Amino acid sequence: MTTAVETKTMTFVGAVNEALDEALAADPRVFLLGEDLADPAGGVSGATAGLSTKHGRDRVLDTPISEAAIAGAAIGAALEGRIPVAEIMIMDFITIAMDQIVNLAAKARFMSANRTPCPITVRTASFGGLGTGATHSQSLEAWFMHVPGIKVAIPSTPADAKGLLTAAIFDPDPCLVVETVALYGSRGEVPIGRYAVELGTADVKRQGSDVTVVAYGRAVVDALAAAEHLGTTEGIDVEVLDLRTLVPLDTDALRASVGKTGRAVVAHYAVEFAGPGAELAARIAADHFGSLKAPVRRVGARFRPIPAARGLEQAVYPSAERIAAAVRETMTFTR
Repeated sequence: MTTAVETKTMTFVGAVNEALDEALAADPRVFLLGEDLADPAGGVSGATAGLSTKHGRDRVLDTPISEAAIAGAAIGAALEGRIPVAEIMIMDFITIAMDQIVNLAAKARFMSANRTPCPITVRTASFGGLGTGATHSQSLEAWFMHVPGIKVAIPSTPADAKGLLTAAIFDPDPCLVVETVALYGSRGEVPIGRYAVELGTADVKRQGSDVTVVAYGRAVVDALAAAEHLGTTEGIDVEVLDLRTLVPLDTDALRASVGKTGRAVVAHYAVEFAGPGAELAARIAADHFGSLKAPVRRVGARFRPIPAARGLEQAVYPSAERIAAAVRETMTFTR
């Protein structure tokens, strides 16, 4: 993997587009397929804008509205040596393609004695936070964390959006990359040229000494806001650890950060009950039994369907305020 030195300011969705553009240019086996990807639509949020014009409609394929067909076609192409990037437009609809992804893509390598790898990348997007209702707002990454054979990445910044997607596309195993539509307009410095972030490497987005907030995706933004507020107004020094990938999980980074602070809060937009935070909290408790200064706190979506009304939706999802409150709770314990 080559890491570029020069950077430019880009939006999150622009970084996704650049990663796809560079992957198409780098390897003729790469192709995209999904609903409304080709110009003039260029994807529902513009993530594939201009790519069919530049690379051709034989490499940026518009499909019927059938998530099962998209996944099935991509898996078949991967088994034949192509490198497909399949878009499931909205994460809620990935349920329709679960059989192909879970029972074909994830298991092909293991059921063929390593003779048939399945290098499929599934891009999907969470529309939560935009008032899109119960069937267009879910974060279902915990389902895929539970399936051996699939790697799961969820970027929080434009640079990570490019780097993680590039790494996923050229990974020999099935990868799920979850993008957050609410972050599409966010801007940041993105390396110019071929750039990949190794899957399974977390990133400390903010150094701190009092408590670690473990997060990924949109929750990283909330965690950083909470950390800034707590540091400025209450003198609590919060470290923010961005996992970036849930599978593989960077257990070394997790262990190092919590080992330093002795306190942990886990935040995510998936449902809190039986969500990714449950696994993370269990690992933290096991690794730091006897040295934790406070119980591990979790901040996730409340256990109910996501309302369409914006005020109610905000009450269901985590927030900087809820994360700050959890941090304060951990600080009340002394050992």
